[in-house]
Amino acid sequence: MLADQILSQAAPAWAADKRRTHYALRIEPCKLEIAPGIVIDTIGYNGQVPGPLLRLREGIPISIDVVNQSARAEIVHWHGLATDSLNDGAMEEGSPMIPAGGTLRYHLTPRPTGTRWYHTHATAGADLTAGGYTGQFGFLLVEGGHDPGRYDQEVFLAIHHWEPSFVPMVETMREVSANAPLTSGSDVGYKYATINQYTLGAGEPIRVKRGQCLLMHLLNASGTENVVLALPGHTFRVIAMDGNPVPNPVAVEVLSIAVAERVDAIVEMNSPGVWVLGSTLAKSRAMGLGIVVEYAGAIGTAVWRDPAPAEWDYSLFADPTKAFEPDETFTLTFRDIGPMNGSRFDSWTINNQSWPKIDPLHLRQGRRYRMIFRNGSGDQHSMHLHRHTFEVTRVGTKEFSGLRKDVVNVMPLDSVAVDFVADSPGDTLLHCHQALHMDFGFMQLMKYAG
Repeated sequence: MLADQILSQAAPAWAADKRRTHYALRIEPCKLEIAPGIVIDTIGYNGQVPGPLLRLREGIPISIDVVNQSARAEIVHWHGLATDSLNDGAMEEGSPMIPAGGTLRYHLTPRPTGTRWYHTHATAGADLTAGGYTGQFGFLLVEGGHDPGRYDQEVFLAIHHWEPSFVPMVETMREVSANAPLTSGSDVGYKYATINQYTLGAGEPIRVKRGQCLLMHLLNASGTENVVLALPGHTFRVIAMDGNPVPNPVAVEVLSIAVAERVDAIVEMNSPGVWVLGSTLAKSRAMGLGIVVEYAGAIGTAVWRDPAPAEWDYSLFADPTKAFEPDETFTLTFRDIGPMNGSRFDSWTINNQSWPKIDPLHLRQGRRYRMIFRNGSGDQHSMHLHRHTFEVTRVGTKEFSGLRKDVVNVMPLDSVAVDFVADSPGDTLLHCHQALHMDFGFMQLMKYAG
């Protein structure tokens, strides 16, 4: 059976099998009971949300058969893997769509190591039942590299939002969203939020013992919502971002995770009780964005305490030295021109061009490129580069180096610089990972010369 060809979600860290070369996934409708009596009709992988955890070994070639049992054409993107354009899973790069009822075999050689993920890359547009608004996401862990150090328990926590609808941005979103928009326009609001498949308090708690160390793999799989998380009485020692070890592992009380970002953190369980690991926004926790952490022997209602205010700063986890100079620089300015053309939705441009009517950026293999992201809008943008890993080298006026990611969040009216080496020939997509942005023009293609 297909379900038997995927490693279990609960598989231990050593479960990756060097001899295994074939896996399978089904894209299919499923019903998800996120809380007693609250059932979401969505599309998932192998009848579950999140999809099965894929534990793979670095450098061991594999194939994955994807059967599309949904009613629309689909595609799977292997987010964070350095693979070829054909197998990357983005139709904008030339990856094929999987028709309804069809099957496609992906060929991958997993690298680099770390916490990656897989998800649909189908366009949703104004259809909030499709694409990134569905349950099509799952963890993909590439093993064989960085040692996270000692830990007693490993947990995978994927955040998602449910039952989306279009809402006025500023008037509604500031109170319930970590995106904190500055300007008017349209956006997506949600009725529910989950960590993995349940709202806060509906599923089993994370059960721990005093003195244990937890390795938490956190993924923001929301279609559009950035999140800010805390666990009262505890800190997160961030050891990796987007699967890549950070130069400076630092303990923080609050995690800010933009759409598509991942954070790996060690949490020392040294504050017995029953706690809420959840959003710092009360209205988001009321929507369900949280999970209970319960110490052995502790009883009572889960406790929440607001953390001290803190600004999220990528440079905390980086090397303070300045990065190497690039061979070439691209300056990319983001704007929303929807209000200018009377569009019901935001309409996004990069350097005054909107997908698909864009001029590609041209790369030469082996050269180091710097992209300067200039956010001329009042929205945050989680910028994702396919098939490559970049180095964050500047936020605003602060320069640093060594922080390697594949998604970076650019705050309103701010600028961020990232460097990458053109070491993966083929068409390469750059886009904002917020579905309402990428589906309405916010994409750019890069082409290698020759």
